[in-house]
Amino acid sequence: MTFWQKFKTGADKRWLHLTAGVMWSGVGIFLTKFAVGWLLPVHWSVQASMTFLGILLAFAIYFLGFSKLAKKNIRRIQDLEHEKPCLFAFQEWKSYPLVALMIALGIFLRLHAPIPKTYLAVMYIGIGASIHYYQHLWGQRTAAVSVVSTGDD
Repeated sequence: MTFWQKFKTGADKRWLHLTAGVMWSGVGIFLTKFAVGWLLPVHWSVQASMTFLGILLAFAIYFLGFSKLAKKNIRRIQDLEHEKPCLFAFQEWKSYPLVALMIALGIFLRLHAPIPKTYLAVMYIGIGASIHYYQHLWGQRTAAVSVVSTGDD
């Protein structure tokens, strides 16, 4: 066993599914919290219209991208060779730089956005709410994997 293998955080594949669902759900809540904070000070009609647009965007993002991505990651986790892969394998390694870029872009937009926060809230609701649906797919898969692995019908 090498020095680095001692520190490997191996976990059952079910934990990878759960980790992905919890992590992406947390990101969705985090983004939605910002959007709500930006919409609270404006008139209720603006709140309602921006929220509606954000929800429409969430459905589009979910059906055009996140649902396919979630299904791809679910299959990827199931196809991992090791029974106890690294806990951080809940997402592809090449995705981590993209996540870092998205975090940096989000911070930049929050601090220096050239558009009003009420409009930015639409994008945050869209991404945040679509990630909640993304988490739902992970939850469905985790439940299915648990039933199969325990032999319950």
